[in-house]
Amino acid sequence: MATGFIRALLGLTAFALALSVNDAAALSRAENNTAVAFEAGEVGSISAWLRQSGRDGFLAADVADAMGIPRARSEEALEAKQRGFRSGDVLRVAQVPADAKRNFLLFMVQHRDGEVYFYLATAREGLKKAFISIPDRHLVVPLEQDEAQDGFRHELVYWQDRMASN
Repeated sequence: MATGFIRALLGLTAFALALSVNDAAALSRAENNTAVAFEAGEVGSISAWLRQSGRDGFLAADVADAMGIPRARSEEALEAKQRGFRSGDVLRVAQVPADAKRNFLLFMVQHRDGEVYFYLATAREGLKKAFISIPDRHLVVPLEQDEAQDGFRHELVYWQDRMASN
């Protein structure tokens, strides 16, 4: 996956994400302990795989800010380990921090129409935030909890399958 394309994807959505950060509420954790345990295990295994096999990349500061990922003011980008794959008309990118100071897993899913779904998770808390960026309308909208959980679980399964095939 070309790092330049990933940078362009992040750049296109960063502005829209930054506009809506004040409107976005954090998603509450799932009530079902089985689902939470499944998510935690999957987030942990995908994160470990990305740290081991991911390519060097970065997460733009404005995207980190919009997602609520802590950073120093002097950091214009956060170093990350990432993988990206295109399946038909869908581009998927997964990122984890390159250092041990931070703990997150970020999924970005771009569809042919330009809409980009973002899912932010940690192994401890599971899904924390989920947004959809609609560049044509300059909108970023938090996903409803059910839609966010369904999409997030779909991404967990997708990335587990990718791990198994590599």
